[in-house]
Amino acid sequence: PNHVKEAIIQIYSARTWGWRGCFATHPWIAVKPTNAKYFTVYEKIGWRLRRGETPVVIHRRHADARWYGNVPELLTDLRGNGVDSIITKIDKAAHSYPHVQEYSTYPGPNSNTFIAHIGREVPELKLDLPPTAIGKDYLGSSLIKKATSGTGFQFSLGGLLGVLASREVGLEVNIFGLVFGIDPVDPAIKLPIIGRIGPAHASTPRLIHSKLLND
Repeated sequence: PNHVKEAIIQIYSARTWGWRGCFATHPWIAVKPTNAKYFTVYEKIGWRLRRGETPVVIHRRHADARWYGNVPELLTDLRGNGVDSIITKIDKAAHSYPHVQEYSTYPGPNSNTFIAHIGREVPELKLDLPPTAIGKDYLGSSLIKKATSGTGFQFSLGGLLGVLASREVGLEVNIFGLVFGIDPVDPAIKLPIIGRIGPAHASTPRLIHSKLLND
């Protein structure tokens, strides 16, 4: 923030702590409006609920900090004119999350359920969470919703069985929380435990301009 003045949105995912990290990841969204001096991070932290605190957290911290020692993977890097308006939509989506006082590591709702909700509400993010993001397919009492990318659709039975099809995400099949899939647009294979095998999600920043948003 001391060097980059333009608005930035970055989405990260890191292996969670302990043995769970062999199977699952924890995501967060970091935003910095134009000329802001710090990043604001949106995430859901389960242990806060056990302490009687809200698990949905909106706070200042380093955008790319390690999660329990694990280096995060950058999924989205969005910047440029028009990003400020997307940041406003992210904040609104975070406050509309329906499972604020609920947390279940498996099959959800958990930290991935929270970020997936924001992705559905803010299609500009074109969110593609990794197959290790257990909980992203938890739809609550719904059977069908938009895919996490905000485009396409998915069918899910309590986050345990389902299928997802989207241009941004590709085709995914969820079997008891284990996700298998293929992404033909950004060629990759998606596997449980291993994750995504293919090119990095955000090797270069994706620039957004007001005209593109209006189109």
